Amino acid sequence: MHERAIAAGAVCAIMVSGVAAGVRAEDVAAPAPAVTAVHCGHLIDTVAGTTLGPTTIVIEGKRVREVVSGNVSPEGAASIDLGAQTCLPGLIDSHTHLSEQTSPTRYVDQFHWNIADYAVRSTVYARRTLLAGFTTVRNVGDVANESAALRNAINAGILPGPRIFTAGQAIGSTGGHADPTNGYRLDLAGDPGPTLGIINSPEEAVKAVRLHYKEGDDLIKIMPSGGVLDESSSGDNAQLTLEEIRAVVATARDYGFTVAAHAHGAEAIRRAVIGGVDSIEHGTYMDAEDMKLMVEHGTWYVPTIIAGDFVARQSKVPGYYPPQVAAKAAAIGPLILATAGRAYKAHVKIAFGTDAAVYPHGQNAHEFELMVEAGMPPMFTLQAATVNAAQLLKHDRDLGSIAKGKIADVVAVPGDPLANISLMKQVSFVMKDGVVYKLNGAPVEP
Repeated sequence: MHERAIAAGAVCAIMVSGVAAGVRAEDVAAPAPAVTAVHCGHLIDTVAGTTLGPTTIVIEGKRVREVVSGNVSPEGAASIDLGAQTCLPGLIDSHTHLSEQTSPTRYVDQFHWNIADYAVRSTVYARRTLLAGFTTVRNVGDVANESAALRNAINAGILPGPRIFTAGQAIGSTGGHADPTNGYRLDLAGDPGPTLGIINSPEEAVKAVRLHYKEGDDLIKIMPSGGVLDESSSGDNAQLTLEEIRAVVATARDYGFTVAAHAHGAEAIRRAVIGGVDSIEHGTYMDAEDMKLMVEHGTWYVPTIIAGDFVARQSKVPGYYPPQVAAKAAAIGPLILATAGRAYKAHVKIAFGTDAAVYPHGQNAHEFELMVEAGMPPMFTLQAATVNAAQLLKHDRDLGSIAKGKIADVVAVPGDPLANISLMKQVSFVMKDGVVYKLNGAPVEP
C-alpha cells in the first residue's frame, strides 16, 4: 500500500506540473493496456476441430495479442496458470430469454410483476449465464425490450453478464405464440398490434421491424408457428403467411438485422426458409423436405433440445403448467432430440442454443450432453457453441475462436471435454473481454 501511495502521489505531481506547464489532459498518454498470459494445458482449436497441447494465450487489453505453443511469459505480463485445464473460446448460446425463468407461478406472476421486476431478475440470470461459461448470447424475446437495457448496462460495465444481442419482443400474429394476451379474458386481452409485435399483414410486418430498429434492437425474432408455453391450443400450426414472413425479412435486411424464426411445425418451417430467415429455432416437426430446403438456402438450425427435455419432464408434474400447456409440452418436448439427430445427419448447419428461461438459467451446458445423445460428436457440439454460433451472429471476425486480434473471451474446464462432454457443466475459468470473472471454479469480482 505504501508503494502504491507513493506511485499515486508521483502521478498527481506529474499531472499538476503538466497543468502548470499548460499541458492539456487529452495530451497525457494513457497507460498501456494490461498484458496477461493465460497458460493452458490444452487448447481446443474450434476452427480446425483439433486439440492443441500446452499453449499460451497472450492477451492485451480486450484482444488476443498472440497464441503461442508452450508455456511462454512475455516480460511484464501477469500470468494465469490453467496448466491442468483445457481452454476453449467463450461459449455462445444462440437462444436465451434472460429476463424470464420457468416457474409454476409464471402465469400468475405476469399480472403482479412490473417490467422492473423482470429487469431486476435479469441481472441475476445474466450473471449465472456468464459464470456458466457463456460469454455471448442471442436473446430472442422479452417482455418489453428490457433485455436491451440489460445489454446496455453490461456493456457499460455496471454489472456482470454475457455480451447480448437482443431481438426485443418477438413478432407474431393475433392469438399466435407471440401474442402476450393469450389466455386473458376478453376485456383484458384487447387487440395488440405492431407496437407489441403483433402483425396481421405485410404492411404491419414492416412497421413492427422498423419499431425494433427505433428501439435499438440487434436482430428480429418471428413466430411463424404455434408454441408450447403460451395458452393457445396448438403448438405447431402455421401462424404467419409467406408474404408476412417475406415482408419481415426484406425490411430486416434494410436495417442490417438477421431474422430468427421460432417454428415447430413443418409447414411453418418451410415458409420461414423460403421466406429467407437466417435460422429455425426448435424445428420439432422438421421433415426431410424442410431439411433439404435448409441445406439449399444455408439456413441455420438451433435445436434447443434441453428445452424440449425440460418441458416434457415438467408436464408430468401436476399443476406446474396450465392443462393446455402441459398437453403441448408432453407431445412436443420429447421429439426435439430425435429431430436434431436427423438434422445433423442431413448436414443442416447447426448452432448451439438452449431456450434458457424454459429451464433454470445457468444450466445451459446440459445441451452439450443432449446433443451428443442425439448423435453429434463432442467436437461438433463445441464448434456449434463457438464458431458456428459466431457465424450465425455474423460476428465470427471477433468471436468463436481464440486467435490473434479476436476478442479475449476464454473459458476452461478441468479435463478433456471430448472424452467427457459433461465437463462442460464444470466450467472453472471465465474471461470475457480480457477480464476474469471466474478462476479456479470460484467467481471473481472484476
